[in-house]
Amino acid sequence: MNAEVITVGTELLLGHVVDTNSAYIGKRLAEVGINLFFKSAVGDNLDRIVQQLRLSMSRASIVIVTGGLGPTGDDITKEALAIATGREMVLVPRLAVEIEKRFASMGRQMTPNNLRQAEIPKGAEPLPNPAGTAPGVMLEHGGVTVFLLPGVPREMRTMFEDSVMPYLKQRLAGEGGGAVIKSRTLKVAGLGESACEAEIADILREQTNPTIAPLAYPGEVLLRITARALDERAALDLIAPVEEKIRERLGPAVFGVDDETLESACARLAIKNRVRIAVAESCTGGLISHRLTNVPGVSETYVLGVVSYSNDAKERVLGVPGAVLSRYGAVSRECAIAMARGVMALGPADIGIATTGIAGPSGATPTKPVGLVYIALASGSSVVSSRFNFPGNREEIKLRAANAALNMLRLWLLRIAFGREGTGQEIKGRQAGDREAV
Repeated sequence: MNAEVITVGTELLLGHVVDTNSAYIGKRLAEVGINLFFKSAVGDNLDRIVQQLRLSMSRASIVIVTGGLGPTGDDITKEALAIATGREMVLVPRLAVEIEKRFASMGRQMTPNNLRQAEIPKGAEPLPNPAGTAPGVMLEHGGVTVFLLPGVPREMRTMFEDSVMPYLKQRLAGEGGGAVIKSRTLKVAGLGESACEAEIADILREQTNPTIAPLAYPGEVLLRITARALDERAALDLIAPVEEKIRERLGPAVFGVDDETLESACARLAIKNRVRIAVAESCTGGLISHRLTNVPGVSETYVLGVVSYSNDAKERVLGVPGAVLSRYGAVSRECAIAMARGVMALGPADIGIATTGIAGPSGATPTKPVGLVYIALASGSSVVSSRFNFPGNREEIKLRAANAALNMLRLWLLRIAFGREGTGQEIKGRQAGDREAV
């Protein structure tokens, strides 16, 4: 069974509104094994909506349209479907009564144009909208089933779950069931997309079912493993050996699955090992502390965060020696190390981690370009530091630096975890950048 999604609204084409409806629908269709090969966006133009409906109905057995069901003059999706299928529009008295009652229940006066919402193509079935006033529509025509749903995401999702999904599941059962599509996403840090793909190149070449899709984000790579099978258990069984091979190849560079974040991975390890963390930030401006404190329960491990943007703050609050700032500057390995040690003592904490750099677009020198960032981690008498040259704009550099710092913290926490388990095995994590241990 193949489906197609059409979103209607000029505001979508102009970028005034972001389309979340088609993403939601696509995900839900995949979960029950329905193929979605095309998604289209059309403005509020009757001829073009009719044209798109005819095209979609010629190549899909299910067409789901969102938007254009309201009472105003540019809400013309139902009229377009009537024209595309050679039908007339008819008023459904029951719908008119229901709309009037809904307005009355909200204490609002209904204007005459709202009765347009009670008109549907002849032969169509109205779909209830418990979250709004615009009913949906289901029409079967020439072997194709068309659903018209509101464009308001809250209303669309409610109607999709209440009306569309039950129909699709019943139809799939009548056709002997459908395949289930299941995905698991491995999250990788410390490796760029090209380096990550090089490590698993043979696994990528061999992929059939499941498939592997690498997705690159600033400071992270996602590896989405997707399998198709008759049921969810069978799909997960197909994914499991591929996931195991990737984990064996990439080792501790894999930090989580699906919704896990770098900060939640750090918090989980720190809480488990009863490690207290303090953070000193310059170029990241509090982003690391912000992300850590988004994790529930992090108060068990997160002690202190300092944003020391000026040299005076670095010296006065963190105890960075003035001689270090004078000789090496604020953007230096030496300053990052002093910041990490200073915030660890200030906590007091078991680990102090610090960032300093040039996020741009100004502030660069011939020897210190935009994107230069130093990150240091202090733990007891040990210190590790790394030098990075990140690409991107100011926001991207801050994000990459925060990810690199969190990954450095995670790798250090993994070493602590293995040490406490008594394995004696060193964790050789991956961290891009020039690294130095002190």
